[in-house]
Amino acid sequence: MSVTATTQRTSGAAAREGSKTPLLLIVCLAQFMVILDVSIVNVALPSIHDGLGFSTTGLQWVVNAYTLTFAGFLMLGGRCADLLGRRRVFLAGTALFSLSSLACALADSRGLLLGARALQGFGGAVLSPATLSIVTSSFRAGAERNRAVGLWGAMGALGGSSGALLGGLLTQGLGWPAIFAVNVPLGALVIALGLRVIPGERPQGAARNFDVAGAVLVTASLVSLTFGIVRTDTLGWGSTGVLVPLVAGLALLAAFLWVEGRVASAPLVPLSILRFRELRIANLLYASFFPVWFFLTLYVQEVLHLDAIQAGLCFLPMTLSIFVASQLAPRLVGRVGARVVITGGMTVSAVGIALLVGVAPGGSYAGSVLPGALLSAIGMGFSLVPATIVAMQSLPASQSGVGSGLLNTSRLMGGALGLAVLSTIADAQTRADASSGAAHALTSGFDVAFAVGAGVALAGALLAGLRLRIAPAAAAEAASPPPEAEAQVEEGEALAA
Repeated sequence: MSVTATTQRTSGAAAREGSKTPLLLIVCLAQFMVILDVSIVNVALPSIHDGLGFSTTGLQWVVNAYTLTFAGFLMLGGRCADLLGRRRVFLAGTALFSLSSLACALADSRGLLLGARALQGFGGAVLSPATLSIVTSSFRAGAERNRAVGLWGAMGALGGSSGALLGGLLTQGLGWPAIFAVNVPLGALVIALGLRVIPGERPQGAARNFDVAGAVLVTASLVSLTFGIVRTDTLGWGSTGVLVPLVAGLALLAAFLWVEGRVASAPLVPLSILRFRELRIANLLYASFFPVWFFLTLYVQEVLHLDAIQAGLCFLPMTLSIFVASQLAPRLVGRVGARVVITGGMTVSAVGIALLVGVAPGGSYAGSVLPGALLSAIGMGFSLVPATIVAMQSLPASQSGVGSGLLNTSRLMGGALGLAVLSTIADAQTRADASSGAAHALTSGFDVAFAVGAGVALAGALLAGLRLRIAPAAAAEAASPPPEAEAQVEEGEALAA
């Protein structure tokens, strides 16, 4: 082959590698926007409570209406990305998410806000799996893809952890509707740039057959289970009002599994996908992180009496820690392996959450919150990104969309059900200690919730250490980047900075 031909081929490869940077930027921005809306409402909850007259229990549904529909339809969204084409689904999901965000900002009643939040969650469920599917299909397996997934995970973690800061700034400066309205210009930017840089494609020969019944069953199951758990706040675990929705939720889940295994011609979740051990363990690890930030937000605002902006600034160190840890995680995976990184990250997170046990009315941000929250954030960054890398490496390309949907479902349902369970446990402890004073009773409930969360994170560390195994070929791919990927890695690092 001539020197000229070789040079042209090398130049063409470099151009293609360079063209991936804008694509990665767009999908990461979309993922940031979707995950941001899981957490940005936390700081605004007191304002929403006062503005629309929510009860304390009803206020949870401002969070759960989004996370439940998001989680319930993620697998259908992932299936759509596999069958209809990632670009088409990505753009449609962005448009729906942006319009429903506008509806949330304009809502003037509790019912309208909850309905718009549910529609917003559905839009996110269509959009989010397409982002990870685009990343895994556009970057070569090995270090190149690991770095891309690392940046994707870092942006998701950044969106989840920066919600407190952005929510505080927007709520105090412009009012709570601004936390939803901000998605409209972001969505317009994503659509405009996505039309230019995301290639259009659809797997050839794929039947356009959607398992709507499966999506409805799994969503109804998750909503029913969470509703039953939330009702324990006022009725108790043995009451009819709690047992009926719990039993109904389990029955709907059993029906979903039956439909997937016996009825659906193109199941929402092909049960064969669960034979991949790495995917199963990654799903459990995602579900093990309970909503620590929810209780910390309430503590710094309702006990330490910080305003919305001050509360948001308190979470800035955790935001930066998650982002940095998420960027370092792929490098450590290549050096010591995913099992070691995930186990260490989960252990650090468990220690951090355990340090939060003991928050009290006389505490301070520097002494009571910062040490534990920092360790928890660092551990989260070192756990979730390697779990994503391991899970997606184990799947064939034709199932990357539904695999992405399943991973995101586990993470969000861990958050939604965790919020319901821990809120119920914390409230029960608060009511039991009511005689000690409002502030002491409230922090007593927080302490119990943190203790349970630390135990679950430690169980996740043990699971990863004892059960997670990486195939030698996958480990070699992670440790040995192809030479032509180095320019893309450097470019991605510059983008992250």
